[in-house]
Amino acid sequence: MTDQTNLTPVTMTLRTPIVCVLGHVDHGKTTLLDRIRGSTIVAAESGAITQHIGATEVPIDAIEKACGSLFSGKFSVPGLLFIDTPGHHSFSTLRSRGGALADLAVLTVDINEGFMPQTIESLNILKKFKTPFVVAANKTDRVHGWQTHENMPFIHGYQKQVPHVQQELDRKLYELIGKLYEYGFSADRYDRISDFQTTVGVIPISAMTGEGIPDLLMVLLGLAQRFLEDRLLVETTGAGVCTILEVGEARGFGTTVDAILHDGEIAVGDTIVVGGQPTVVTKVRALLKPKPLTEIWSNEIFDHVNHVTAASGIKIAAPNLEHAIAGSTIVTVPDESGVEDVVREIESEISDVQIKTDSDGVVICADTIGSLEAITSELANAGVLIRVATIGDISRRDVIEAETSNNPLCRTIIGFRVDTLPDAEEELRKSGTKLFMSDVIYHLIEEYGTWVSTEKEIVEKKLSEAVIKTGRFTLLAGCVFRQSNPAVVGVRVMGGVVKPGVTVMRTDGTQIGVIKEIQNRGDTVHEARYRDEVAFAIEGPTVGRQIKEGDMLFVDVPERHAKMVEQELYSTLTPDEIETLDEFLAIRRKDNPFWGK
Repeated sequence: MTDQTNLTPVTMTLRTPIVCVLGHVDHGKTTLLDRIRGSTIVAAESGAITQHIGATEVPIDAIEKACGSLFSGKFSVPGLLFIDTPGHHSFSTLRSRGGALADLAVLTVDINEGFMPQTIESLNILKKFKTPFVVAANKTDRVHGWQTHENMPFIHGYQKQVPHVQQELDRKLYELIGKLYEYGFSADRYDRISDFQTTVGVIPISAMTGEGIPDLLMVLLGLAQRFLEDRLLVETTGAGVCTILEVGEARGFGTTVDAILHDGEIAVGDTIVVGGQPTVVTKVRALLKPKPLTEIWSNEIFDHVNHVTAASGIKIAAPNLEHAIAGSTIVTVPDESGVEDVVREIESEISDVQIKTDSDGVVICADTIGSLEAITSELANAGVLIRVATIGDISRRDVIEAETSNNPLCRTIIGFRVDTLPDAEEELRKSGTKLFMSDVIYHLIEEYGTWVSTEKEIVEKKLSEAVIKTGRFTLLAGCVFRQSNPAVVGVRVMGGVVKPGVTVMRTDGTQIGVIKEIQNRGDTVHEARYRDEVAFAIEGPTVGRQIKEGDMLFVDVPERHAKMVEQELYSTLTPDEIETLDEFLAIRRKDNPFWGK
């Protein structure tokens, strides 16, 4: 029989439920949390778009205060821990992490705009991870005629609306419910649901005015209390397990990680295994916990703590964290003999979050791996190659990497929330490498895409001007002004473009001379185009021998030029130029099918 007297008792408790907030850009995710916590995080975000995953702890007493008279019943959960996810579609990787980590989710949808691309993407994430969720039908205050009652529960404020406003809101609400049904979800307004396990609750809110927020908080608490108790019961004395949200710099601490501790405990001095490149074994030097109702990544003061239990958002400081990868796992190891097993387990998890680079491409510098992944994912989807992807300020080495690219469009650095070091600025001035910097990722993607399009147009224009294109023309009857040395004849251009200096050939491919000059009503011009009637001075032929009135002649394009026109400039040609090119190539390929290919 085992002696139980010396065993450490296992302490079980209900941890804080983790709630992920998802939805389309500008549908009010961060504004919703601002209303709950009474902060202004949304104003601090560049372009009012969330660029990182944040975590906000909302204790039960704050929820009780926010809910007021709607708060009823006894709750054993200690509060709610919200993860605020970026809404722009380039952040699908980050949102997936949030979805995987969450016990519950809030899908915010603008009740006036309805479903948008990222709404559907968020639904797919929730479905993939089988995460229970509710829908916050936001911006009810923008329904025409709506009378605002700040911070009032929806169920009370709805009764204060005139009948036609109630009808308009119901109409918009059931459009959302219909869309949810299309994607396989049974849904209804939350106060009309008897079984939340089979029906998705839709809660009308206004994140701007606070209306409906008490209803949302009460539904989330009720769902967590009633259906998630088994999932939330954790060992507070067991090994701590964290998911890394971001890797970045913190003044006075160097590289730190923002993480969600979702199981067990972690303390200063603990040995931890951190998923990274390579995987890191280190010791916790400091733990920083944001004060309640503040963001984990905000600049507000943290509390220095020695010990944290799940579930909590924490900032961890430890040596060598610069190798950590956002989205991977941190595990505390009480017994160092088990370190190797934990290392192997974590290394097997991180293969799908590594950033793929190419032998040539652009250089990307970002403040965190999460940001880096978002940019590289967006560029990869656009077919842009990535040569180097790094975290940190732009250095001279980054500039040198960019300027050695074989592709002029890849001699580019894309920087997100980073600075340019002095030696890099000097190298940039010397090299002419293009630099794009912004605090908003989708601005970077759009600016780079616009620049590439413009540069391609410039290159195509220069190439078009340098390359000889084909043209065809016919000799007009009664318009022979000189028979030879050179022959001067009136012509009509039947397609393409003809310029001085080009060689002219007959329809059998025989070259007959060179156009020396083009005149239009006595004035010398530099080209003639489709339907122009002008005079050509042609050196070489004699009218009546090699050429005669009514003949159709072609510009004889060198084979290398014909290949460039067909393969690189074809999309820029006009219909008459395409027809002329096709006829010219048919002549040249009659005896040699591979000519110009």
